[in-house]
Amino acid sequence: MKSLFTVFLSVFVAELGDKTQVATLLFATDPSVSRFGVFIASSGALALSSLIAVLIGAGLSRVVSPSTLKIVAGIGFTVIGVWMLATSRS
Repeated sequence: MKSLFTVFLSVFVAELGDKTQVATLLFATDPSVSRFGVFIASSGALALSSLIAVLIGAGLSRVVSPSTLKIVAGIGFTVIGVWMLATSRS
């Protein structure tokens, strides 16, 4: 249960304020669109993208160790963060 809570909390926090959430918010502002429909469609899209990530992650874990994947992901996020900081000043 602890790992499920960790995954839930990590994904929930990562999605807050994400461009996906902003897009969903904008779709929900359209009075001609069902709010429930927006919820169902955005939930389905997140579930499908999560399924793809799980399948790719499972495949990668067969050829690359989890510790190597964590290091590569950490370096990738750091590079993206530095790039975002560097380009935001211009």
